Amino acid sequence: MATPARLTAKGRAKAALRRARELALVGKALASTGHPVMAQIVPMRFCNLSCAYCNEYDKVSKPVPLAEMERRIDHLGRLGTSIITISGGEPLTHPELDGVIMRMRKVGAMAGMITNGYLLNAERIERLNKAGLDHMQISIDNINPDDVSMKSLKVLDKKLEMLAEHAEFHVNINSVVGGGIKNPNDALVISKRALELGFSNTIGIIHDGDGQLKPLGEEEAKIYFEVRGLERRSYSRFNEFQEAIAQGRPNEWRCRAGSRYLYICEDGLVHYCSQQRGFPGVPIAQYTREDLKREFLTAKSCAPNCTISCVHQVSYIDHWRAPQKDMVSPGGHLVTIQGAN
Repeated sequence: MATPARLTAKGRAKAALRRARELALVGKALASTGHPVMAQIVPMRFCNLSCAYCNEYDKVSKPVPLAEMERRIDHLGRLGTSIITISGGEPLTHPELDGVIMRMRKVGAMAGMITNGYLLNAERIERLNKAGLDHMQISIDNINPDDVSMKSLKVLDKKLEMLAEHAEFHVNINSVVGGGIKNPNDALVISKRALELGFSNTIGIIHDGDGQLKPLGEEEAKIYFEVRGLERRSYSRFNEFQEAIAQGRPNEWRCRAGSRYLYICEDGLVHYCSQQRGFPGVPIAQYTREDLKREFLTAKSCAPNCTISCVHQVSYIDHWRAPQKDMVSPGGHLVTIQGAN
């Protein structure tokens, strides 16, 4: 077998440069609140799989044309967005995905992708290297495919071996508990395999249909905390938030969705997150720094029982500043919080 790409001189140089860029964007985020830290953008709602717990895909959508994706990404660049992550649906079904990634890098953003991994092969991984992908996350739900999820270690293990050999980008394997996953212990097996291959690993808790808290059972919680003990450091690791969820406790935090975190759907509209679509529902082409400022100071009533960890990770940067003076319930009206300080 050839030397893994991450161990070659070129791979090590890319990793060092990536870490330097990550440190720079953290510094930028701490220095100023006037730009998005992360935007998650959907180039393709279609997915080749049909996981029972997922509400983020369909079987009919066409890909967003590359020219339109470039316009949306350019505007994110003008807003100063630090990280742009592609999600779906399944982004690897987009016929011009390499061009989307190259545009993300052209505007100066870190380029990430969330994928089910089914369509990866050695040639595709090399193309992602050339396009400039920085981070990839693959969620693996179980060891053997079943009626809940086909994202299984049995199916994907050869893909992971290809990534270990060829990928010059960071790879994180995310296992899950809850949401109908039949054998919680699968998450432990998956996490150990990720570490064996040299990847980082995380574990998530599957939320309900509104992205809200669904406490774990006793066995699920046991496995969850065991996997957390194995975790290799990754750019998406914050323990306390998910640990409270695992124990059925709400979190007290300041959600900066719509400001520091943007979710842009396939129609080009900005939403708080993948589970609160429709709010604020403004086209990204019309989104301004005033919108960012308003949402930075707006509390979201869904925040205490939220399980969307990427929003929390981004919002955590600003947990110590700018108490929020207004509150909105998705679907409701903006109100002033009495006694806010």
